[in-house]
Amino acid sequence: MQFSRRQSQQRNRSGLPASRQVRRRRSVQAPSAHQQRGRGLAAGRHFDAPEIWHPPVQGPSEQRGLDPRIVVQTAGVGYIHAVTADDVRERILQLPQSLRSGLDVVQLSRMTRKRQLFPCYGLQWGTAVYLYPIEESLEEWYGRAPRPAQRIEAEMYGGRWVQDGRFWRLIWTTDTVRDFYLNNVLMHEIGHINDSRNTSFRKRERFADWFAIEYGYRKSRG
Repeated sequence: MQFSRRQSQQRNRSGLPASRQVRRRRSVQAPSAHQQRGRGLAAGRHFDAPEIWHPPVQGPSEQRGLDPRIVVQTAGVGYIHAVTADDVRERILQLPQSLRSGLDVVQLSRMTRKRQLFPCYGLQWGTAVYLYPIEESLEEWYGRAPRPAQRIEAEMYGGRWVQDGRFWRLIWTTDTVRDFYLNNVLMHEIGHINDSRNTSFRKRERFADWFAIEYGYRKSRG
């Protein structure tokens, strides 16, 4: 599944190349509670938060993915990384070589003020995967009730939904959010790297969702 943020106006989603897939999450800041989380893709200039884009690594395909480079940035004030570099490396190396040969870099990115306007769990661009921080409280605020698919996905990994007045909170623990990032977000983005056939957003999302279930959720549960 993919969480994405929408503001009050519908955004154009046609401007972003298929090579840049985004797993977005709705974010409602407790003081203002004006943002919402939904489903979709950030498009072109609307997703303009600065990022370090890592170009593909050149070299024999049989050597790639053996030891992907992990880049760790400071999470940012009020945020934490859900996983460590060792967590990410260990999880990647559990995949078959053929499924990680296209992955060069995983970056644990920082949360910036601009990125808070377009918060996301993870993003794939080329041969790199970016994982973004989560609120330090491990609580995410939603401006509306989660859709069934959202609720089911979070609960599969131990997330707990609680209604708080007209808002909803998605509550994690350190263990459950780690599980969610390693076996859902990370696997989903690696799934995009392995999808060389689909070009439409919907079909690419379906493939990445399947990949995350098959090689993330099911494999991690034996």
